Amino acid sequence: MSILDAIIQGIVQGLTEFLPVSSSGHLAITQHILGTSGDGNLFFNVMLHVGTLVAVIAFYYKLIWSLIKEFCSMVKDIFTGKFKWSNMNYERNLIMMLIIGLIPLFLLFLPIPGTDMKIKDLAELLSASPILLVTAISLLVTSVLLTIGIICNRRNSARGGKHLKGSGKTNSKERESYTILDAVCVGLMQVAAAIFPGLSRSGSTLAVGEMRGINKQKALDFTFVLGVPSIIAAALLEGIDAIKSPEGINVEIGVIIAGVIASAVVGYLAIVIFKWFLKSDKMSIFVIYTAIVGVAFIVISIIEMNTGVNLFTGAPINW
Repeated sequence: MSILDAIIQGIVQGLTEFLPVSSSGHLAITQHILGTSGDGNLFFNVMLHVGTLVAVIAFYYKLIWSLIKEFCSMVKDIFTGKFKWSNMNYERNLIMMLIIGLIPLFLLFLPIPGTDMKIKDLAELLSASPILLVTAISLLVTSVLLTIGIICNRRNSARGGKHLKGSGKTNSKERESYTILDAVCVGLMQVAAAIFPGLSRSGSTLAVGEMRGINKQKALDFTFVLGVPSIIAAALLEGIDAIKSPEGINVEIGVIIAGVIASAVVGYLAIVIFKWFLKSDKMSIFVIYTAIVGVAFIVISIIEMNTGVNLFTGAPINW
């Protein structure tokens, strides 16, 4: 893998990790087009995720720091008997909902009946497939979920939020705080996004938040902050697998650094862009984009399955 390839993949990772178009799906597509899927990419992919982790921490450092301080205060209140669920402020509520939202990720470690694999292994198998049919279909699902999210957000705004149970404010347009059910729904969707490459984590979890009647900006902040421990966990697990794999770390350090810098810088800009698109009600562009890419690669995958050849590199495909 060349430095240029690393920068290209870093840009793709940075853009798609936070924009609602699926980073895993686009990374698979990029590697398919470049023909670099066999170059010891597991560890390199881990480092690209570290770059996007730097981006989200840099953007949300104030919120993350306030959550860390509130968490310490909450732990103190729990041990001194002063903690009360009904009296939680916004930061404390967010901490509890983040914890609850992460619990469904343990489903990834459940065994798949009749096989030696766990659910997380299925995700790796789908991501490594030389045929991108699952990725393409998942991109179409992303498009559908984004569409539903847009419709729900407009409906909630139009109705003034009066139909929402537990909102606490009959005159507010949307809720800003999550409930346990909200967090569980988002967590389950995050599990689905972890399994299927092409299903956007940020887009699908945002859509679920909007379906549940959450303010769209608060829903986006929640999904980005929720991504911090998720990315850390994924990087640790994939990093261990990469070190244990026969190929090991098979990428030069200069290539890794170039990819990490590209993913961090572009990732930060992607967060800014995403929040602007959401605020400006221009999310339909992502609906159209994911639908077009999904349909295009369904066609490409069908052709490659029939010919047994990668249309971009001409290399034979074994599947």
